[in-house]
Order: sequence, then C-alpha cells, then structure tokens
Amino acid sequence: MIQVTRLFDIPQYQLEKYNLNKALTTKYNGEWLSISSQDYINQSNAISRGLLRLGVKPNDKIAVISRTNRTEWSVLDMGILQIGAQNVPIYPTIVKEDYEYIINHSESIYCFVSDTEVLEKLNSIKEKTAIKGVYTFDEIAEENHWTDVLKLGEDVSNQKEVDDRKNKVKPDDLATIIYTSGTTGKPKGVMLSHNNLISNVIDSEKRVPFEYGKSKALSFLPVCHVFERMILYLYQYCGVEIYFAESIEKMSDNLKEIKPNVMTAVPRLYEKVYDKIVDKGSELSGIKKALFFWAIDLGLKYEPYGNNGFFYELQLKLARKLIFSKWKEGLGGNLDLMVSGSAALQPRLTRTFAAAGMPIMEGYGLTETSPVISVNDMRNGGFRIGTVGKIIDNVEVKIADDGEILVKGPNIMLGYYKDPEKTAEAMTGDYFHTGDIGEISEDGFLKITDRKKEMFKTSGGKYIAPSLIENELKQSHFIEQVMVIGEGEKMPAALIQPNFEFIKHWILKKNKDIKPDNQSIANSQIIKERIQKEIDFVNTKFGKWEQVKKFELTDNVWSINDGLLTPTMKMKRKIIKEKYKDLIEKIYRLK
Repeated sequence: MIQVTRLFDIPQYQLEKYNLNKALTTKYNGEWLSISSQDYINQSNAISRGLLRLGVKPNDKIAVISRTNRTEWSVLDMGILQIGAQNVPIYPTIVKEDYEYIINHSESIYCFVSDTEVLEKLNSIKEKTAIKGVYTFDEIAEENHWTDVLKLGEDVSNQKEVDDRKNKVKPDDLATIIYTSGTTGKPKGVMLSHNNLISNVIDSEKRVPFEYGKSKALSFLPVCHVFERMILYLYQYCGVEIYFAESIEKMSDNLKEIKPNVMTAVPRLYEKVYDKIVDKGSELSGIKKALFFWAIDLGLKYEPYGNNGFFYELQLKLARKLIFSKWKEGLGGNLDLMVSGSAALQPRLTRTFAAAGMPIMEGYGLTETSPVISVNDMRNGGFRIGTVGKIIDNVEVKIADDGEILVKGPNIMLGYYKDPEKTAEAMTGDYFHTGDIGEISEDGFLKITDRKKEMFKTSGGKYIAPSLIENELKQSHFIEQVMVIGEGEKMPAALIQPNFEFIKHWILKKNKDIKPDNQSIANSQIIKERIQKEIDFVNTKFGKWEQVKKFELTDNVWSINDGLLTPTMKMKRKIIKEKYKDLIEKIYRLK
C-alpha cells in the first residue's frame, strides 16, 4: 500500500484501497457523470504531461478561479501538484483588482477559470499580469478549453518526466498558496506544504465517522477555501464518493438526488436551512403545527448522551418519528453527519439538528493551520455543545496570558508568501498566534470566546466582546446581520441588517401597514419596536456595560459583492463602519 506523504499520493492510495467507480461526480447538462479512481489518476497524469508541454517548471504557479466545485478542479489540482508546481486558488467573488493583485503577487503564469462571468473579470485585468494563457472549464466559444491541456497530454512519451518530477517533490515542499479573504487590507498568501495538509487529513480522519469506501458526500462550499479543500482530500483518503453540487441555489434538489451521508457548510447556511424549516412549520395549522413546535422546543433543550434523562429521551424518540424524520427526508434521507467551520455556530442549531438525528460537528481552525485545530466527535464523549471540540492529535494548543489561542503542530503554515515580517509577527517560536480568544476546559474541550482584534473598550474602560453579543442577536428571525460598535464611546450600539425576507412574510401574516420593500422596512417604527424586543431579550444575558443601548437598521443587504462581507461571510468591520458612518453619527452624536 502506498504511503501517503504528498497530496498527489491520495488518488493512488484510494485506487489501491477502495478502487471507486464513482470517485468524483459532477452534473453536466442535467446528467450526473462520474470518473473512477483510475480515471482520476489517468486524467491527472494527462494534465501533468500537458502542463509540461506548456513549459510549466517546478515552483511555477497556476491560478484557478471557479464559481462551482467540480471534477475538473480536483483533476487539475493533482496534475499541477505532481509536477512540483503550485495551485493558487482565487475566490471568484472578489473584485477584479484583487484578481490582479493575487495573480501578480503569486507570479501565476497560467489561469484556469470556470465560466464566462469569471473570464470577463479576468480578461479586464489580464494585460496587467504575466499570464501566458487562460483555459476554461465550461465550453466558451473561441476560448481555450481545459480539455486542450488533456489532449496535449494524450501522448504518454513524457510520462517518465512526470514520474521524475513526482519523485523529487518532498512532503515539506510548498503545495499551494491560499490568499486569505482578509477583513482588512490586501490578502495575505498563506503557504501550505504537502505535509501541512496531509497531516491535517490524517489527524482529522480519526474524528469523522465515515463508512469507509461506501459513504457519499455532497460538496458545495468553495474549494478555494482551505476548509472544503482539506475536506475533499479527507473524503478521497477515506474512500468517500464525492458529488459536486450544482450551486447553493440547487443544493436542496441535489441533496434529494444524491442522498449524501455527509456534507460541510458554514453556519450561515445551516441558519438558512433551519429558518426555512421553521417557516414551513409556521404555515401548518392545528395539531400538526402544535406537534411541530413541540418538537422544536424539545430540540432546543437537547443534551447529548441521554443527559436529559429517560422521559426526555422517550419524547425525543417520538419527535424523531413524527417530525424530525421529515426534516431528514427533506435533506435526502441519509444525512447522518454535518460539519461546520469558518465561524461560530449558534448553540440552538447544534442542539436542534442533533435532536433531529443529524448532528452538526463544529470544528475550529484557520487557513494558516491547514485548517483543523479541533473538532467535535459524537463518539466516545467527544461532543460538547458550545465548544469547538477537542484538539486533534499531534496539534498542541496553549492559552497565552491575554487569553489568545496559540497553536503548534505539523499543520502550521510555512509562512506568508513574500512577507517575512508578517510571518514573524504571527509566530512566537513554533507557536502560531490565531488572533482568537479562548479557553480549554479541564477535560480538553476548546471554546472560542472572541476575536482578539475585534474586542474593544468603551470610554468607561470596559472591554466588549462583540461577536458574543452578535451571535446571540443573530438567533432572532428578524436579524440577518449585526455588527456591535462602540469603541471609545460611552456604550455599545449596533448596526443591523434586517432579515428582509422573513419580515416581508411577517408583515403579510400580521397584516401590518408597512410597504414590503427594504427601505420602508428599515424606516418602519413598528419594525424598530419589534427588533427592540429582540435586543431587550438578548441584553438580559449580558452585563449592563455590554448591553446594546441603541441601534440603527440598514436598508440594503450586506453582501460579498458590495464588499461588506468576505467570501466566507465574515463582516469587513472597517468597511461597514465607513459605509454606515452617517448611521453611527446618528447613534452617538445626534440628539
């Protein structure tokens, strides 16, 4: 059996151990098409041979920009890596100026793009870069197609050169540069080695209860993000069939078609799934509605391992049969495990989905840590609500004097590309500074309490941890996004983007005299009073100095496209403050 020490060893390992007929599957023109483990290797080798004929040398950089996850991405990834070059994934949703910056900073020489939309954005800045050629995954008239590289590699006469290149790649060699989306400033290029990612795959594998060689996964989080990318490597290593979702919009249909056993998502997506389920429940009537909300209330009280006692477990069994089984059917019927990362997961979601028999295993990590540092695991008492689980093997965590989480292990990045100063700032010896504040319980569970950089002091000298307050407020159906402000001010306040979709339904249902458009909603005194009730409830959970005293509503949706959110849905606080400085002025300055 091949020993897996470099990323391109994984397909060969999968072939020898599982030999899947459906290793990777993507939908083309309404039909799911699969490639086997052997096809995966053959196509990766053909890409490698084609890239060699294009003159790609060791340590050359190839940029990849795709709006969807797809078979081509994984094949191309392996084809690049096994000739000692590096894959530079770029978020498709960032502005064209960031395309230009990343391509130039990484010195990428070729670029593969998914579709017309990405191509147009790339073409607008291509002349300002050193890109020699662009290849597309979709068929686009008069454009080079990725299969052109496959055809270049049909001639196997240079396979020996591919093999020689593979043999020269060492586990500690650079595999990829992932540019962090960054809530401030220019993106930083995180350098990850083969061993960084492989160690994370092997050490995370012990925490994920797959049925090896038989499980199915649905992949839809952007593969340019290290979380989904490592998970794809992990699926392949464990012999899990990977199906690539068509889009976020079609995720619901794809879940029913594929019936996966596992999927990964960020908390915002789980929130949307939960809200849609609750909205449907609200439309019921009579005994059906009463039973639905009885099950929800039961779910919100859930504790793992039967800790609520025999009578609760008896009720839960009934709720699963009558109500929660329909939730599971709506998500394909076989979903036994969901994984969450990138941001804090609300405990109500952890409890309710676990009660429904579809536990969300929350984990924690950063791009710089490849990414997993800790993760919950239902088995052996390894699951605790409100935590990000126990630290994985071979990774060491310590809490600094100021509460910051410091991490050491084989998963820690090689550094920031072309930026030794920022690398030095992020490290103390072998320990990486995460920028997160946290604590470790006596029995080893890690809990994140805030972002170090996001904490601020009021003018009264009191520390405020905004994300704790924001996470509580976001549990309200009326609030889509919220940012707590107040640095140097006498009190905390909040900028709130209402949940326009929910509120429009609420207006109709309650027969309120409010126009159902965003501006009318944001200016409505009725809506403000209703949201004040939500804030009053949350305020009871915090000390007087932490309570949100004032708020203003925005009349637009905070999105990635308008630059207010990063591609992983984190708030760009500085930009939000700048955009809504008039509202902040209204909160603090105007009488």
